[in-house]
Amino acid sequence: MERLLESFITLFVIMDPIGNLPIFIGLTKGMPLIEVRKNVNRSVFVAGLLLFIFLFFGIEIFNFFSINLDSFQIAGGIILLIMGILSVFGIMHKFAKASGNDLSVPIGTPLLTGPGVITTAILLAKENGEYITMIAAALTIIATWLILLNASRLYKMLGEHWTTIISRVMGIILTAIAVEFISKGVVNILRPFI
Repeated sequence: MERLLESFITLFVIMDPIGNLPIFIGLTKGMPLIEVRKNVNRSVFVAGLLLFIFLFFGIEIFNFFSINLDSFQIAGGIILLIMGILSVFGIMHKFAKASGNDLSVPIGTPLLTGPGVITTAILLAKENGEYITMIAAALTIIATWLILLNASRLYKMLGEHWTTIISRVMGIILTAIAVEFISKGVVNILRPFI
């Protein structure tokens, strides 16, 4: 149960649906409610699909490209570290405008399921097993879907101030997770030489 909770919190923090509320609201501003709901459904479906593809086939994809998991862990940790630092300092990423009304890109990917989530899913599956990570991933996707469906209500309730604070705190947690990933990867690479 502890590993499941840890996996869920890790994925949820990296996906950061609460911190992404202002971006989501900005991209859907002026859209009819029916279109907003369609975009939530499409975006979360795309995010979930990518998450589960890499969760189950990530190792095979890396083997095909001859990428070592420890190297990927360090690279992923560095990406998470950068994302965490950007989040802590409130630096927003600029996303390309999606064509038409379909926001699967940028919301589904890279906003929700980007390199950080993909890296984390693979590493959690390696550490905690696919079954626990699969449940944690499903819970994260469901929580994200519910948050985005109620985005405008939540944003009004929390306000800009508290949304910013939550986003920054999640950024600090993300940075700590990143340092953990990098250190484990470095230790695994150096182990044969020690």
